[in-house]
Amino acid sequence: MALCAPLAGMPAQAAVVDPVVSALVAQVSAARLQADDQRLAGFGTRNLFSEVGQPNGRGVFAARDWLAGRFGDIAKSSDGRMSVRLESYLLPRTDRTPRDVTLSSVIATLRGDDPKRGTIVISSHYDSRNSDGNDAKLDAPGADDDGSGVAALLEAARILARTHFPATIVFACFDGEEQGLLGSDLFAKALKSRGVVVEADLNDDIIGASRGHDGAASAHDVRLFSEALPVDASARTADAAGSENDSPSREIARFVKETAAIYVPAMNVDLVYRSDRLQRGGDQQSFAAQGFPAVRFVEARENYDHQHQFVRVENGVQYGDLPGFLDFGYLAGVTQVNVAALATLALAPPAPDAGILVRELGYGSTLQWSRVPGAASYELVWRPTTASEWLNAQNVGDVLTATLDVSKDDFIIGVRAIDTSGRIGPAAFPQQFR
Repeated sequence: MALCAPLAGMPAQAAVVDPVVSALVAQVSAARLQADDQRLAGFGTRNLFSEVGQPNGRGVFAARDWLAGRFGDIAKSSDGRMSVRLESYLLPRTDRTPRDVTLSSVIATLRGDDPKRGTIVISSHYDSRNSDGNDAKLDAPGADDDGSGVAALLEAARILARTHFPATIVFACFDGEEQGLLGSDLFAKALKSRGVVVEADLNDDIIGASRGHDGAASAHDVRLFSEALPVDASARTADAAGSENDSPSREIARFVKETAAIYVPAMNVDLVYRSDRLQRGGDQQSFAAQGFPAVRFVEARENYDHQHQFVRVENGVQYGDLPGFLDFGYLAGVTQVNVAALATLALAPPAPDAGILVRELGYGSTLQWSRVPGAASYELVWRPTTASEWLNAQNVGDVLTATLDVSKDDFIIGVRAIDTSGRIGPAAFPQQFR
């Protein structure tokens, strides 16, 4: 059992800068993002119900086929490790859908090299809507919601396809999000039923505009939403443990922020401790509902004149989700944050399963954890209960239990793994009490 040094004078160590990740981040192109976003908007509408009977290459299935083709071209650079498929379902009429409809999501999978590792998902939705969520006739360009997220996924796939990762990466472009997260719900449930270990879902939805309704800009800020309690947690247990701010999704959010600070210092990741905006939702919630860690990126300043609106000019104001309102330099910055986080998650060891000993009274804190693939050593991290981010760390070596000279009653304590190259994975809060 390792004994760690006292809290005083032990700031959290800076992660090693990985030249592989730095090189990947540097490849993000605003010009490519703009071209892909404009092409998506050019389908006129991508509404779920525009799947048939659309003239001149309009509609959601025309966009789907183009998107699958783009991923197919990207897959050619992966030495056979990337596959592309459609996940299609015939959905019956419901209270939210006026008729039976075929939903078809585009899924590209970059197979990892280590069968012991899990899967990391980066997601978006390629369907769109105007003021009427089920209108299939009028334009619904969806440049920001969510052409911006789809463009980011295409760019990330293009950049990462040539690199070998221990973990599998799934690039998921869902259909039917605007009718209630339909595509992601089906996909996340299928992963759960197959026993797939999803280490994280990074969902990108509305990430392309830097200027808000009031004209003010936030060109270097992006919000990152994460849920407080995982689906299997109880409020009473969380209150007793003080874990209301340490769900697996929150740990992924902290990891993303720390990683962005290293590789994309020009971008500030603003952690928002909610599952999503009030009265809004996103595909990350489908993953969270299955017990998978999941977070959502959203631009810092949304403009509701350009979301869920008929394209029109009214009282001199242009409404509609048009490409002209996007800032592709800003979208490139958010995409770089995604590439940095995604690559580091797939390269670094995953979070261990951790527990803390509470059977006996004591002044220190003893943690135990499981061995994880790729780990060469582990470190304990801690912070006061009132702090939102990890402030201190101590490497305890290649062990599976360690005692920290810090009170478990006064501090939040976690553990994370480090590989031989110094890459640090996401932290795990000790969910088990022993």
